[in-house]
Amino acid sequence: MDRRHLLKNSLALGGFMGLGGCAATPPAEVKPAPPVAPRVPIMDRPPPLAPIRAHTDRLFDIKVCIRPFRTKGPNLDVEQIGDAMVVHNYGHGGSGWSLSWGSADMAVQKAMSRSPKQIAVIGCGIIGLTSAITAQRAGAQVTIYTRELLPRTRSVRANGSWTPDSRIALAAEAPANFGETWEQMARMSWKNLRPYLGLAGNPVAFTDMYRLSDTPLGREAPRDPSIPPLPPPSWSGLPTQSSDFGRYADRILDITPQTQVLADDINPFPVKHVTRTTNLFFNFTEYGHLLTSEFFAAGGKIVMRDFHAPSELTHLPEKVVINCPGFAARDWWKDKAMMPVRGQTGWLIPQPEVKYALTYRNVQILSKSDGIMVIALENGDMKGYNNSDESVNRAESERAVKVIEELYSRFPTNPA
Repeated sequence: MDRRHLLKNSLALGGFMGLGGCAATPPAEVKPAPPVAPRVPIMDRPPPLAPIRAHTDRLFDIKVCIRPFRTKGPNLDVEQIGDAMVVHNYGHGGSGWSLSWGSADMAVQKAMSRSPKQIAVIGCGIIGLTSAITAQRAGAQVTIYTRELLPRTRSVRANGSWTPDSRIALAAEAPANFGETWEQMARMSWKNLRPYLGLAGNPVAFTDMYRLSDTPLGREAPRDPSIPPLPPPSWSGLPTQSSDFGRYADRILDITPQTQVLADDINPFPVKHVTRTTNLFFNFTEYGHLLTSEFFAAGGKIVMRDFHAPSELTHLPEKVVINCPGFAARDWWKDKAMMPVRGQTGWLIPQPEVKYALTYRNVQILSKSDGIMVIALENGDMKGYNNSDESVNRAESERAVKVIEELYSRFPTNPA
């Protein structure tokens, strides 16, 4: 037999015997491959985020406001006082900045039903100012009567974010058709804010809002033991929890940016659970200056005046009045449905490089052109309810700043 042929057959036989031997040996356990995280499109990945210099010595201002919450929802009624037709436009709670243009449109439509050449507007907060401009656009000469100009009103002590159903009404007291009214106001306001986007100084702008949680999303976080719980209400017929407030945001989901849950590989924060959405906000300084300039450019006048009784409106030369007094309506107009909701904002020195907002451990921060706003959110919508105290509580703002300071202390330090 050919030697090479024998060697070839021997190798072949050995190979089969080897295979047979392998077949007799139990196969090694095959471990499943680790799951591959879904790839996130580049446009959905968070950009690099500048750190916030959150230190209490950078708190340069603290503001306190009283939200003009009306349990029945905003007063948009019309009534006759002597020879003056009064169109009410007040009681928007924490939604004044958001609903101002839509509410103004409704009020002006009623005011123009008499085709007046002149209209008086009472109040120079955001509701009064947008009502005045809307009346000018409808063709009326407008005079604002006010005891304070916009920079000194309660309006500019607020949050100034797009929150159109924040403390807007009690679900049990709002009119049956209030949802439709609210939606009309919200959509009209959204449309009217569009021309103010992209202007110098960013009077109205969008920003990414990150919500951070130490616990799984949807699970209530443990409360901060250093903050005393809200005492139970000693009054009847008023809300005892946040769910008592009317919620209408589902009506405008088609114009509301949706929330994204950030996976671990794109989460830029040292916190396990993070979501991101995009929200609209107002830079008070630029936006207020722009609106005031627009009012004066259209021939508007402002008269500094304080009112003490509704009958004083009959002394005005204008016989059509749009009444926008904010929380002052409780005393001036004896509106018992008006309730104070105290709110406080702390302001850190501006950081133009910070272009985002976040909420963590019941603290919210939002970077604006005139400072980084810091708000303590403990107790949610119930915080400050039925509290008309406008004195500053510095300890509250310092505690909120320290929460954010501790968060950034967990980020990796810069290399030496």
